[in-house]
Amino acid sequence: MQTKGVLFDFSGTLFRSEPVAAWLRAALDARGTAMGQAEFEQCVRRLTAAGALPGGPPPERVPSELAAAWAGRDSSAELHREAYTGLARRAGLPDPALGDALYERHMSPEAWQPYPDAAEVLRGLRRSGVAVGVVSNIGWDLRPVFRAHGLDELVDAYVLSYEHGVHKPDPRLFRTACTLLGHDPAEVVMVGDDRRADGGAAALGCDVRFVDPLPVAERPDGLRALGLPGADGGTPGEQGS
Repeated sequence: MQTKGVLFDFSGTLFRSEPVAAWLRAALDARGTAMGQAEFEQCVRRLTAAGALPGGPPPERVPSELAAAWAGRDSSAELHREAYTGLARRAGLPDPALGDALYERHMSPEAWQPYPDAAEVLRGLRRSGVAVGVVSNIGWDLRPVFRAHGLDELVDAYVLSYEHGVHKPDPRLFRTACTLLGHDPAEVVMVGDDRRADGGAAALGCDVRFVDPLPVAERPDGLRALGLPGADGGTPGEQGS
């Protein structure tokens, strides 16, 4: 069937978050907080183990007092902030206010880098007349990230979990996205990096394709390799392999 729309996940699919060390360094600089190298390296390890960076490594353990916030983090902006600032503070930060600084940093466009082929693939879809949507489990507005990196004009619709009170793999998010694009799910491809969350689109009849959420430097052509319309100069709307 001809592909008329493509939905993309955000983190690990179109964009990748900066590493924990860079994230911490930027937050420290923003706060004007000094930290010796040994303490810095220890803090990076603790933050990594805590899973405090949204879009980064998952927590080794979620404290019981954060269990409710963690479970609902992608359905509420308030719970998302509570969960991740709580995890950060349990990493032994030298400055209690650093937890909020870290959270603010991860929402900044500078904290995110598009994969090398993201712009090319999105432009190819636009040339081919294929509608594009972003469907993300997230607790904050990612639109400024796309605008800052010049990709917002290539996206027709955003469906963000916290704005709808449900998260992937709930089929309602994917159905909403298909409706916004104006196409039947059978005419839409979902691209993501999480087989459970993004795979939920298959329940509606979407073709689901996956990429590996590797560091940006290690995945130069993961999106291009999916064979989406226009990615290799194909004809408008043609179905890739």
